[in-house]
Amino acid sequence: MTARSAKAAGPRPARRPSTVRKPRGGRTPGGPRGLHARLRRAWDRPLTAYYLILGGSLLITVLGLVMVYSASQIKALQSGLAPTYFFRKQLLAAVLGGGLLLAASRMSVRLHRGLAYPLLAVSVFLMCLVQIPGIGVAVNGNQNWISLGGPFQMQPSEFAKLALVLWGADLLARKQDKRLLVQWKHLLVPLIPVAFLLLGLIMLGGDMGTAIILTAILFGLLWLAGAPTRLFVGVLGAATLIGALLIKTSANRMSRLACIGATDPGPGDQCWQAVHGIYALASGGFFGSGLGASMEKWGELPEPHTDFIFAITGEELGLAGTLSVLALFAALGYAGIRVAGRTEDPFVRYAAGGVTTWITAQAVINIGAVLGLLPIAGVPLPLFSYGGSALLPTMFAIGLLIAFARNEPAARAALAMRQPVFGRRQAGVRWKTMRRRVKKRPSGER
Repeated sequence: MTARSAKAAGPRPARRPSTVRKPRGGRTPGGPRGLHARLRRAWDRPLTAYYLILGGSLLITVLGLVMVYSASQIKALQSGLAPTYFFRKQLLAAVLGGGLLLAASRMSVRLHRGLAYPLLAVSVFLMCLVQIPGIGVAVNGNQNWISLGGPFQMQPSEFAKLALVLWGADLLARKQDKRLLVQWKHLLVPLIPVAFLLLGLIMLGGDMGTAIILTAILFGLLWLAGAPTRLFVGVLGAATLIGALLIKTSANRMSRLACIGATDPGPGDQCWQAVHGIYALASGGFFGSGLGASMEKWGELPEPHTDFIFAITGEELGLAGTLSVLALFAALGYAGIRVAGRTEDPFVRYAAGGVTTWITAQAVINIGAVLGLLPIAGVPLPLFSYGGSALLPTMFAIGLLIAFARNEPAARAALAMRQPVFGRRQAGVRWKTMRRRVKKRPSGER
């Protein structure tokens, strides 16, 4: 072996250590992957649903108050009222609704279930009173109101939505505990007959929009209860047939159906409202004409502060404002689905799913009508449009979701950890999942 070969066969010098180091302490690396991991970890925290429901509903309500004030001033002046007339009534309803939301968020599940039958009985009684001459009041051709004296009126059918959610959730939960939902007759009776009773009382007043929302709640409860596909399709087919018959026999409803996607008011201006809603959205641009600067609310667009407030929002706040409203409703819907999907209590699952179906379906129907994608159903945008009868039960329903989100095991423990216990912090506990807490191992344990 030569000296060169011996030198070549000698020990190789040690490699220089790499300068790339792994993150210490489990920290997430930077870049797009790190951002995605941080967002996912924040999205999976125990209190995410709680904050989304509370923050999203409050933002929608506050923005709705601002838009009601802006959209209703001209309407109030044209009626010989003070410009803040509708805003003051909506603000009063929001304050009362805030009290209902707080009360519902602090009530136990047992108390919520106890309200189901009394609320259903009171709703049926009030909807029967609506049909009595001298007690019931007709508004825009629909007799679904009861006068409370002075300028205040109440629409009992709005409270029927909340009654169906609570009563249906309690009924299905009790039957699930007894393992009766595997039989189709227990799945349908008495849920379907009671729902049809409420629908019949609503349709006596001619309010098909509210009837559609009630039907959506019914389908949501059946879906959550695990109704077989053939049974679900059968009920859906029967409801579609009845709805088509009711539309066919009403000239007003047929004209609304004909205005889907209309760009011209048509003969007799039958599509005036739908077309001017599109005009309002189109004139808003990306950032709107400015708060209070709408032109369509000056008598061109009917119902600018109720059914078509979303159009005024698009005109004054532009695409940015309408997308913000859509994002808030999407966050609220996601949080409701998350609460319903992560609970082990059947009543909470059915009630949370029913409330989420109610608010989401009503928002889709209202916004779809303003965009010209659906017929005008005459339903308000939840938490946003003017109307105390719609705002009060909706805020109580939001309080239900908040109570359910707070009572999740992980959320309850997370809230407890944020509060000092006898002046000391709870140490040595860390969260790994949404449902379980794991104590830290002491140093040295393997």
